[in-house]
Amino acid sequence: MSTPMPVLDNHNSNNYENNTNNAQSRLFSLRCVVQDALADPEVASINPGVAKALATLNDTLQRFTDFDLHPSSQAHSPSGHKDHATTGPSTSGIPIPLAPEIPDERLRKAVFTHSACSAAHDTNYDRLEVLGDAYIELIATKLLWKKFPGIPAGRMSQIREKLVKNETLAAFSETYGFDRKALVPANYSSQPKRWMKTKGDIFEAYVAAVILSHSEADGYKLVERWLASLWLPELDRLGHQKATLRSKEILAQQIMGRNVRLEYLEERPSVQKRGSGTQTFFIGVYLTGWGWTKRHLGSGHGPSKVAAGDEAAQNALLNTPLITEIAAEKKKQQS
Repeated sequence: MSTPMPVLDNHNSNNYENNTNNAQSRLFSLRCVVQDALADPEVASINPGVAKALATLNDTLQRFTDFDLHPSSQAHSPSGHKDHATTGPSTSGIPIPLAPEIPDERLRKAVFTHSACSAAHDTNYDRLEVLGDAYIELIATKLLWKKFPGIPAGRMSQIREKLVKNETLAAFSETYGFDRKALVPANYSSQPKRWMKTKGDIFEAYVAAVILSHSEADGYKLVERWLASLWLPELDRLGHQKATLRSKEILAQQIMGRNVRLEYLEERPSVQKRGSGTQTFFIGVYLTGWGWTKRHLGSGHGPSKVAAGDEAAQNALLNTPLITEIAAEKKKQQS
């Protein structure tokens, strides 16, 4: 008569999972220490036998799936087609482009490895994320240059910041499961700000590794198409962007004259949007001259005082009866 297998109740199951996670965490920490020691040339010079033993232990730990030692690790491959980004599943209903591959195995491992777990500069993501950051800035700028031709430099910088900030890149890392592959010190994810930056750094490192793994031109094109497909939905939500800010100039041409003054004044304090860090400014334009003192002509709001002031001037120009009245008084006094 066979003995029935024991059934774990929820409590025992939870205990089992906790114990497993604790064991994985300890093994993970051990792997970090071993790899760090092996990267130190002084270890071998002090005692070659110790270095050999460490290498053997490292080989044993390496038998685990590359990133399964991380307690939260799940096997998940974000790699996609080598030639172009394709679409993949999405929890929000919007297709997610699969990330381009990193053919170079050494770079692929370095992308997800924190320097505390591997001190050698070519086996962790420290240098990769610096290079990736530069590429991301360049690609974002080129995309905005093409999509919004003629927008002011300040507005371009504001939009670019939304695309490249840590929160955005960290979210991309989570989308592709990069955070679950990260080889970082135990409990590293317990500090939200540090963990967010780390996820952003890993995404930047991934970008650099893709480019370095291919010929420079091919790798750059792969990444450029991939990032554009990730960013375009957000850019589309921004809607049409004004090409130039000329309303102030046009308003001045119509109503300005000798001893006449237009003032652009802040009508109420700016408002900072939580999470994004962007601000909205509120500006009004006022006329002093032609018999009026600080006559209100129009109000506007925008992400900068310049943009808000231009909108105020534009709204003043749209008030045809007002502009006609002022222009008539100007003509009368100048005749």
